[in-house]
Amino acid sequence: MTRSDPRVQVQGLHHVTIVGSTRQSTLDFWEGVLGMPFVFEQPNLGNPAENHLYFDPGDGRLLTVFTDEGRVDAGRDAPREPGTVEHLAFTVSRATFQLAPARLRARGIEVLERDRGFMDSIYFRDPNGMKVELACYKFQTPEGWRDADVLRRAYELRVARGDAHLSPEHLADAIEDLLRR
Repeated sequence: MTRSDPRVQVQGLHHVTIVGSTRQSTLDFWEGVLGMPFVFEQPNLGNPAENHLYFDPGDGRLLTVFTDEGRVDAGRDAPREPGTVEHLAFTVSRATFQLAPARLRARGIEVLERDRGFMDSIYFRDPNGMKVELACYKFQTPEGWRDADVLRRAYELRVARGDAHLSPEHLADAIEDLLRR
């Protein structure tokens, strides 16, 4: 890239907006099931027929949902094709992660648990069929570093060793390398 082709540098995720059904269904799921505090609401200024609800997913950023009282919960899996979101992932503590499957199942929500090598994941669907993930890293990021720093270094180690995927060994060695710097 040359100076004549400057890029637009992003600095983080600002918010995510999804299309929901009714206001109450949205509140019941995002605040009631997942504990995201409701922040505020206002009309969708781009479409006055919709309402716009704002939730705090825990990091001070926002998850927002467009609602319309004329819609009903989709009750089917959301489409998975180019241009759509595959899933939304949220960070949870190890303690919450361990309790989440039983708590979700107690609400009649089906869950799928997966070990991803560098993290553990639980998948389930919102009332409109969108896949939601609760994720918990298998490492504690050292002070002064970011999760992405640990993962980038673990990836470099994985590639150098010819391994197929990230493992706890890569994570531990990456943290050790970062702490030596």
